[in-house]
Amino acid sequence: MALFPFGHVGTARAGDLFDSHHELAERGQHRPLRAGVCATAQHGAESIILADQYEDDDIHDDYFWYAGHGGRNPKTGRQADDQDLNYHNQGLARSQTTGRPVRVFRRIASPPAERQLCYEGLLQVVAHEYVTGKSGYQVWRFRLEYI
Repeated sequence: MALFPFGHVGTARAGDLFDSHHELAERGQHRPLRAGVCATAQHGAESIILADQYEDDDIHDDYFWYAGHGGRNPKTGRQADDQDLNYHNQGLARSQTTGRPVRVFRRIASPPAERQLCYEGLLQVVAHEYVTGKSGYQVWRFRLEYI
């Protein structure tokens, strides 16, 4: 497997379910065991996980705005500081430049798949912005659209 796999990995296709971050990592779908962004500043973002826990995410049927990485209080999960242009956020911005697809997984919140993840498919980063979020802190937001 390539070090930076962009696009589909293996036989996984939109709608496939996965049990955990560990399974995603074992299958090379999303390598970080905790982080929601798998990216490098140089190559871009390979994959992200929509956890439906970020107040500045804005989900629609055919696109979504994904809140960047950083600035959240680990205990409360709420935004508590401005985000910076860390390598996760740089990677998402780089994906807009390269046009490479990003694998998107989404946490399923309803039973019986409470802790499972669903592969949403391939999306492209088409825009990004640095804006004041709902809690008053500066956040990076990335608009992803289905390919």
